[in-house]
Amino acid sequence: MEHVDRLLTSFSSLVGQDLILRHGNIEEQAHALFHTPRVIVSHGIEDDPILNYGNKVALCLWEMTWDELVRTPSRKTAEPINRAERAQLLTRTRQNGYINDYSGVRISKTGKRFKINRAIVWNISDAHGQYCGQAATFDTWQFMTTQARSDVNLDIE
Repeated sequence: MEHVDRLLTSFSSLVGQDLILRHGNIEEQAHALFHTPRVIVSHGIEDDPILNYGNKVALCLWEMTWDELVRTPSRKTAEPINRAERAQLLTRTRQNGYINDYSGVRISKTGKRFKINRAIVWNISDAHGQYCGQAATFDTWQFMTTQARSDVNLDIE
C-alpha cells in the first residue's frame, strides 16, 4: 500500500492533477488504481530497474501475470532496437521530474508490438523526497501487427 501512496502522491505533486480520485482509505485507492481503465506501471531503482507495479490493464497489455511482471527488468518491455530511445526518455524524466509527451513502441511477453501515445512518465519519491523509481501511465495504444513474434524472449525467470 505504501507504493500505491507514493505513486499517487508523486504524480499529483509533479503533474498537478490526480491520477485517480483519492476517495476512501489507501486499500480502496489501491483497488481503484489497479482497476482504472488506463495503464499504470512502475519500476524501482536497481541498476537494471525491475518492474514493481502494473495494474490490470498493464498486465493484460504486456500479457503477464503479476509474478512475471515483478521479475521483469523494465527495459524488456521495449525491443532491443528501441531501448536506447527508452533510456533517453527515462533520463529526461529523471532530470525534469515528469514528461507528458512520450510516444514509443513496446512489446508484450508473447511478442505483440504496440505503440503507446501521450504517455506521462514521472519520478516516484517517498514521503521524505527520496527518489524511489519511475512510473508511467497512458490510455492510448495501437497494436502494430496482429501476429505475435516468436523470436522474442523477455527472459522472465
